[in-house]
Amino acid sequence: MEQARAEGTDGFDGFVAARWSALFHLARLFCAGDRHRAEDLLQEALVKLWFAWPKVADEAPEAYVRKVLARAAARSARRRWWGERPVEALPDVALTGDESAAVVERSRLEAALAQLPPRQRAAVVLRYYQDLPEKQVAEVLGCPLGTARSHASRGVARLRQILADVIEPVG
Repeated sequence: MEQARAEGTDGFDGFVAARWSALFHLARLFCAGDRHRAEDLLQEALVKLWFAWPKVADEAPEAYVRKVLARAAARSARRRWWGERPVEALPDVALTGDESAAVVERSRLEAALAQLPPRQRAAVVLRYYQDLPEKQVAEVLGCPLGTARSHASRGVARLRQILADVIEPVG
């Protein structure tokens, strides 16, 4: 058993190393840009993947993680308290190069996504960021195809409205 688990960890470790960045970005989108919630969400999803790895390794581990992330994000959005505690001093922030335009655009999108209800946000992220077919979006969300289409359509319409209100002319 231990040898089988040890052999299986190579594939798991490789999968996590290869897909961490994309999965983390997906989790951030589900959490409307909240990096810390996204880290917690992804960690929870990867723990569940670890235990299911022997069953899903040869099939679709990314689809499995995507489904766990979407459901956990919807479940956690219903929670009222996250258990954060205030601290006196903030941690140091790492300095990077000037990526202000990309950060501004990403922040605008994350802020707009944050204004959507969790199910609409998940449908939009899965459909248009992950480029999943509508049928898979419905499966991940655990709802009928028509409901998934409705969530995505309403979410996109609301995003257009939100982003159109915020656009300021450059000049």
